Amino acid sequence: MKASERSDTLVLFGATGDLARKKLYPALYHLVAEGKLDLPVIGVAAAGWDDAKLRTYAADAIHAGVEQPDPAAVEKVTSSLTLVDGDYRDPATFQHLADVLHEHGTEHPLHYLAIPPSLFETVVQGMCAVGLDKGARVVIEKPFGRDLASAKELNQVLHQVFGEQAIFRIDHYLGKEPIENLMVFRFANSLLEPVWNRRYIARVEVTMAESFGVEGRGSFYEKVGAIRDVVQNHLFQVLANLAMEPPAGTDSESVRDEKVKVIKAMKPLAAGDVVRGQFRGYRDEKGVSPGSTVETYAAVRLAINSWRWQGVPFYLRAGKCLPVTCTEVIVRFHRPPPVYEASSPPPNNLRFRISPDIAIGLGVMVKAPGERMAGNPVELRVSRSDDPNAMEAYER
Repeated sequence: MKASERSDTLVLFGATGDLARKKLYPALYHLVAEGKLDLPVIGVAAAGWDDAKLRTYAADAIHAGVEQPDPAAVEKVTSSLTLVDGDYRDPATFQHLADVLHEHGTEHPLHYLAIPPSLFETVVQGMCAVGLDKGARVVIEKPFGRDLASAKELNQVLHQVFGEQAIFRIDHYLGKEPIENLMVFRFANSLLEPVWNRRYIARVEVTMAESFGVEGRGSFYEKVGAIRDVVQNHLFQVLANLAMEPPAGTDSESVRDEKVKVIKAMKPLAAGDVVRGQFRGYRDEKGVSPGSTVETYAAVRLAINSWRWQGVPFYLRAGKCLPVTCTEVIVRFHRPPPVYEASSPPPNNLRFRISPDIAIGLGVMVKAPGERMAGNPVELRVSRSDDPNAMEAYER
């Protein structure tokens, strides 16, 4: 399939699942409402449903995830839905799907696998058996395997059927507006570059704190834990955005090449560089083993052996059931020498707040009121709430 050829049908595996309900149907609504999508959507799932029930499910998901949706756009999304009901392990399911796509005159389907990675091989081989890989693309989400060996195995499975240019491995976190803003802030402001290195920066902290638990997803969380769920993908991507050199262009390969250099420059983790914890009550969650050692909190200390970052520790932290829900980056600069105070003043810092609000803050010292030439720490802050017109991550 040529890169210039547009997909003409969206095939959504896992059409009745949690991801589809919370993220994908609202994203489809926004794309349709903004005139960016006009495709039939074929859902595939083993639910025992018919088209009408799937359309009701999608409409409910849109109303739950979108504030005051346009009824006409909701109708347009749901009317485009068709369900192929069947088990992924049954070859008849894929033959039924092939028949439906033929009825739609589909030549270039886009297969979106909103399913567990354990089913990727079954589904990909099922598509291949009836020719659904011809002229097609496939989208797969993180987590992409459990480790290096399983990731390589998944690549082999996909490459048996699809060429590399037809495979899209995505991490929706990269589509968030504040994550993209990190790139713009870093490389579109000349004042930052002279101090963005080991001479001025003492350490970098990236924190993803959540005040809630696993919310009924215990069986899923038992298979991943905090490190696989958000650290090795979301937080590593944030770190790479912060630490990378300026890319040659804004295309995906130029950006990826610079991120790879950052990852290659990282020292392997030692036991003392990782802390794992678990919130009280996790083992009481449905689907969780009574003796589970899966971490719901993780803290990692990383070192990047590059000319820019040698000696600067990067701390990544993520956890559930913490006091607040907040994701932010804090870049702490070296402490200045004391001038107006007997004690050393606190260091400056740069704060990137990613959620729940979007903010950039600069921590500086100003004179405290009174006779003494004493400093007072303040933060110069620019913030905004979520823009209702901003593109959501799954929409992007």
